[in-house]
Amino acid sequence: MTSTRRSRIVLVGNPNSGKSSLFNFLTGLNQKIGNFPGVTVDKRAGSTSLPDGTVAEVVDLPGIYSIYPRSLDERIVAEVLLDHHSPAAPDKVVIIVDGSNLKRGLLLATQVIDLGVPAIVAMNMMDLASKAGISYDFKKLSERLGVPVLGINARKGIGLEDLKKQLISKNGAAPIKQVFAMPQEAVAPVAELRGQLGVDNDYEAYQFLEQPNSLTFLSNERSGAVEVIRKRHGFFPGKFQGAETINRYSYIQQLLDEVVIKPSNESWRDRSRMLDRILLHKVWGYVIFFGILLLIFQSIFAWATVLQDFIDATFAEISSWLGNNLPAGTLTDLLSEGIIPGIGGIVIFVPQIAILFAFISMLEESGYMARVVFLMDKIMRKFGLNGKSVVPLISGVACAIPAVMATRTIDNWKERITTILVTPLMSCSARLPVFTILIALVVPEKTVLGVFNLQGLALMGLYLLGFGAALISALVVSWLIRVKERSYLIMELPMYRVPKWSNVGYTIVEKTRTFVWEAGKVILAISIVLWVLASYGPGDEMARAEEAVLDQNANARLTEQGLADRVEAYKLEHSYAGIIGKSIEPLIKPLGYDWKIGIALITSFAAREVFVGTIATIYSIGSVDEDDSGTIKERLREEVNPETGGPRFTPAVGFSLLVFYTFAMQCMSTLAVVYRETKGWKWPMIQLGYMTTLAYLSALFVYQIMS
Repeated sequence: MTSTRRSRIVLVGNPNSGKSSLFNFLTGLNQKIGNFPGVTVDKRAGSTSLPDGTVAEVVDLPGIYSIYPRSLDERIVAEVLLDHHSPAAPDKVVIIVDGSNLKRGLLLATQVIDLGVPAIVAMNMMDLASKAGISYDFKKLSERLGVPVLGINARKGIGLEDLKKQLISKNGAAPIKQVFAMPQEAVAPVAELRGQLGVDNDYEAYQFLEQPNSLTFLSNERSGAVEVIRKRHGFFPGKFQGAETINRYSYIQQLLDEVVIKPSNESWRDRSRMLDRILLHKVWGYVIFFGILLLIFQSIFAWATVLQDFIDATFAEISSWLGNNLPAGTLTDLLSEGIIPGIGGIVIFVPQIAILFAFISMLEESGYMARVVFLMDKIMRKFGLNGKSVVPLISGVACAIPAVMATRTIDNWKERITTILVTPLMSCSARLPVFTILIALVVPEKTVLGVFNLQGLALMGLYLLGFGAALISALVVSWLIRVKERSYLIMELPMYRVPKWSNVGYTIVEKTRTFVWEAGKVILAISIVLWVLASYGPGDEMARAEEAVLDQNANARLTEQGLADRVEAYKLEHSYAGIIGKSIEPLIKPLGYDWKIGIALITSFAAREVFVGTIATIYSIGSVDEDDSGTIKERLREEVNPETGGPRFTPAVGFSLLVFYTFAMQCMSTLAVVYRETKGWKWPMIQLGYMTTLAYLSALFVYQIMS
């Protein structure tokens, strides 16, 4: 039985051209995130149904402005488009261009068309073009480019059925003529390369000569052949790129003079500029941005509380019901004391994670996030960072892993390394579960000035603390790494628009699902391991727990419940988990932590959010009251410090932990990504060392001052 490969469609376009909106509309929730083979660049892929009944794979390539790569993301696009003989080669390329700014998008479009790949030009944002008073002669534009051209509105789904019909059409496979006029010096090497390597067309062969270090799909033999041809003819890569760009824009301007029917009306751009005068103001711009941050963190607490309490209580009830109704035994204990509390410790934060990603998605969809990058550029440069560093730092609020990978857009080596080293100090979504549970324990649920939630203010303070630490660390790193090289921020600000709510919804579902699934796997595995470590111990200590407790309390009158509680506490203390915690207790005791917290510190190195699942499991095991349906927060509030007789999680301990987790690395995945990005263990170890030292000393200072 043979299987046929599904047709593959790739989406190519400039950043902010509406490519992601088109991808979301075509694929809906039938999409997944993966990596391109051999690299850690994210690849979004999904499936869509075509009019002939076939199901096609749709791949969303990173946004680029030109076929000539300057970053790893752009290199991926060049490789996909130039490797015509790969099994992953696209059957159709959809080039998305902004209909309100066609001149910019046609540079990339003409380059892709010249490669000879079956292409379709989809002119998006035609509603904005209409508002600007612009319309086009699509028939003439299609004739001049040699490929189908159609107008769409990806945000509203307008024109997408026509696009799908074109995707199954056999026409438009190659342009009538190539836009690019081959330089005379390139004619001979291009002809030789085509004959020797079997390259499909002149412009593709020209790109093989122009991009010696980008095309990793070439075998050593083929790459060597290209190098020999280049040297034989004295061809220097990059020599004609400037001339090519000028020639293309000259052609594009002539083309626009023919196909633009109505002149542009600048009134809609004037409104955008008016908004920019406010949002990018040197004072009010920062005030507005600070206000938006305040709204986000207030919402995370105010809107999620009811649903969180429901989830917390539900998992407590499930755990109690399993313990009361299933047959007594190891499996029941594992379920009720290990797995269920561990999973509940992560699911409880789904509402807050969803709210965080909802706001981030809305800011990106509206065009405001690009303004934040521009606004913060002035501040970044004072601390030795590039304006492009803002993108990884902002991305770090969601997750440090893609944020570190986003530094590939930074050409300056020093600024890229500095950004990589400080990005994990930005408080990511994995820290959010730790922050919220500890803030709920030590910060009163009160309002300030009748409006602001005190817990929300505390959460925002932690995020600002991480951001401030990142800036100061960047200043120190840039001072230590003495490389005199400067770079500049060049970016285009997209037009303001109302967020497309389906795109926001897709982002919330996708990111939340990824968070729960990825974190859930780690939580489940660690919960099981923890339960085993906390339920068993060396020798016969566990078996003689009751005897040992009776000997220790021979003169005390213990109730049946009191005896059971002390037996369980004895077992936990003498378990393998207890031994591990006790071994590091001398090191963490100056911070106000005991051996139970020490266990959580160790396990959360796999992922920060594991801290909550760990303490939920540890304190669930320590509770023997069969009627106890207490929530995670209640168990932590009731935990007693045996040395003082007071609560274990005092404000001093709580704030010490909050500061520790604000600065500590505590993420193996981030270290692994930094290793891949820097191609060695030097920078990851430096990063781990300075962040751990900063976290320990800061937590020590906070505890000693507050206690």
